[in-house]
Amino acid sequence: MYSFDMTSEQKMLVDTVRRFAEKNLRTTYREAEESKHVPANVVQLGWEIGLLPGSIDAQYGGFGEYSALTSALYLEEMAWGDLGITLHLLTPNLFAIPIAQFGNDKQKEEYLSKFCDESFPKATAAMIEPVLQFDPAELKTTATKEGDGFVINARRPMCRWRRMPLFLVYADEGGTTQAYIEPASTPGVKVGKRAKLMGMQALELRSRI
Repeated sequence: MYSFDMTSEQKMLVDTVRRFAEKNLRTTYREAEESKHVPANVVQLGWEIGLLPGSIDAQYGGFGEYSALTSALYLEEMAWGDLGITLHLLTPNLFAIPIAQFGNDKQKEEYLSKFCDESFPKATAAMIEPVLQFDPAELKTTATKEGDGFVINARRPMCRWRRMPLFLVYADEGGTTQAYIEPASTPGVKVGKRAKLMGMQALELRSRI
């Protein structure tokens, strides 16, 4: 008989995340909202739960494997604490999970270990474009092959944070949405002013120019 109950590991993780959300997010969300900043100790405590390393294979420094179901279960509990802080804490996932799932061996070896250290990693992704009826399958940002690399012509896709050393930029290449690893030091890369949001003020959202 098929069971819809959580496994013992999932239940333990969900309980841990809920306690963290209740103690650390629901007690600080107003401060974070008004100051437009997530306290550093909350970020570190959230990182120490090990949610992202738990989705990365052991050969790259992690201690688990990615599960969409498990992720949905703990995301629900964390967002119950506060959505803005939750999105802040999960920003590194935007880079690491796609690399873990779809990157080649060289990319995995080079980047994934950076997401299994003791400190909160700094990496993000840029996909959402500031247009009506945004469609990730029909991006206005384009990528053109040039020599050994690509030239990305950006339609100001949105990304998290200003001081990020690594971006995963999504662009249209010949009618197909692809992702490109882009160090912040790449010539021509700039990050714009902070976007004004109607809520989730703790989430620092900017445009990649």
